[in-house]
Amino acid sequence: MTLEAEIEKSVRFLKEGKILLYPTDTVWGIGCDATNSIAITKIYKLKGRSESKGMIVLIDDQKRLSEYVKEVPPIAQDIIENSKLPLTIIYPGAKNLAKNIIAADGTIAIRIVKDEYCSELIKRLGKPIISTSANFSDMPTASSFDIIDKGIRSGVDYVVKVFQDKVKSVKTSTIIKLEKDGSFTVIRK
Repeated sequence: MTLEAEIEKSVRFLKEGKILLYPTDTVWGIGCDATNSIAITKIYKLKGRSESKGMIVLIDDQKRLSEYVKEVPPIAQDIIENSKLPLTIIYPGAKNLAKNIIAADGTIAIRIVKDEYCSELIKRLGKPIISTSANFSDMPTASSFDIIDKGIRSGVDYVVKVFQDKVKSVKTSTIIKLEKDGSFTVIRK
């Protein structure tokens, strides 16, 4: 299947409220439309994960941050532009996302993706997508598509066919928590 056909099919499934097993800019992930609370609940159930543990939201462009964060601290732009590796930032004041993905303190973890599949998928969907590693809660992150648990593969509505042979590292994104005053804390390196 071509990348173009795969993106079209993935967008259709996401619009129908389905969950996908798909390649991200870091590891293989499980995802759905980040504004669809029913689809998000399906992911929590599949992973056996508590809804109190957040998941990451992926967007395709820094300009779209203000659609999902009430007030983007000015330092965010510098941090994003100077990051060479995938970076997830936890922002205060989440908005316009499903309530069950927003943390109890009103924060949301967002990563801007640059890879060809995810960025085009998000652009065509016109909405952000959820990303969580393709494993059961408290199990190690799969380093490649081949070792993703069969229970995860059969538990999603659709498995993306492109890039299955692309070797990914087990390196997840760096996560920092950004405060309104511009201060930040590194959560995961």
